[in-house]
Amino acid sequence: MNWTHRHSPLCSGPHSSTLCDTAGPGRANHYRDISKRVQLIELTSNDKKKLTYKDAGVDIQAGDKTVDMIKDHCRATFIPGVLSGIGGFGGLFSLKESGFEDPVMVSGTDGVGTKLKLAFALDIHDTVGIDAVAMCANDVVCCGARPLFFLDYLATGRLEPGKAADVVKGIAQGCIQAGCALIGGEMAEMPGFYADGEYDIAGFCVGAVERARMIDGSAVQPGHVVMGLPSSGVHSNGFSLVRKAIEVAGLGWTDDVPDLGTTLGRALLEPTRIYAKQVVSLIEQFDVRGIAHITGGGLEGNIVRVLPHGAALAVDWDAWPRHKIFDVIQNAGNIEEAEMRRVFNLGVGLAVIVPADQARAVMDAARDMLGMPAYRIARVTG
Repeated sequence: MNWTHRHSPLCSGPHSSTLCDTAGPGRANHYRDISKRVQLIELTSNDKKKLTYKDAGVDIQAGDKTVDMIKDHCRATFIPGVLSGIGGFGGLFSLKESGFEDPVMVSGTDGVGTKLKLAFALDIHDTVGIDAVAMCANDVVCCGARPLFFLDYLATGRLEPGKAADVVKGIAQGCIQAGCALIGGEMAEMPGFYADGEYDIAGFCVGAVERARMIDGSAVQPGHVVMGLPSSGVHSNGFSLVRKAIEVAGLGWTDDVPDLGTTLGRALLEPTRIYAKQVVSLIEQFDVRGIAHITGGGLEGNIVRVLPHGAALAVDWDAWPRHKIFDVIQNAGNIEEAEMRRVFNLGVGLAVIVPADQARAVMDAARDMLGMPAYRIARVTG
């Protein structure tokens, strides 16, 4: 309540009796009680500590320090089309200066989810920013678009400049991998809202594609094949099940896993692979009819999103090597195979649909030009 209302004409001045009488005698006493409390506050205010925003939990100086620490990371991502610097009220980007003639804008937004719990437990914060970019940029490229810029949102209970700078460093690295610019963001300090040492991160990516080159799956036909590009691991989906399986098995994040060549936590924190540049290269060389980012829902749940009505999918589950981290998770939680397929990418992070006569050429191009294998993982049926 704004205590200065005690000076309003509501119960003072020539009309005060009428107004207060209509409220009843009890209401008039209420206003007198408020006035007494206000006078008491005024009499004792000089003896009280002068509160600051920092006392309430928000450190403006820490925020300024963090911005200074991340500026170079942001500038390192700038590409043709960026018109604004760091610190303005909005990020500016020119589609014309980025080389488009008839652009259609494509946007995607996402977060990292409970994978952040591992970052907190291991005190490793320079990888989850890559995940934040990947989850958005990989969606955008499914329409054939080139990611252009990214904005992030980082929220925490108490801003720690070093930790926040590590997160943004990862975001910048993700943007470089995606070929887009980090042109803005928000750091929100909200005392009492998040547990000590924890934060949340999300963002959105905007890309563009020439209207004539949009990819929406409508040109997919029975007989076309699905080529899978390998994932780097679990990526950023299914971590609620991952954490439950590890808990049930009594394992720890710092446990060494010989099959993985590292600790369990490090293997699970491996950032989501970003496919933007690889997909742009494949689109330029081949007749790509559909693209699917394999996230929650697994292979079948995501590939069917780009199939035309009436089409179906026949997956060859033995066509690619499954990443070993999935065996660790499955064994730890005693998870049925059907559930694994429904939740995780199982080693394929992105799928590209092409005519069958181009499958071999896609495999060769992926190996020779993109530096990664491509597997013929499924075919489209009628």
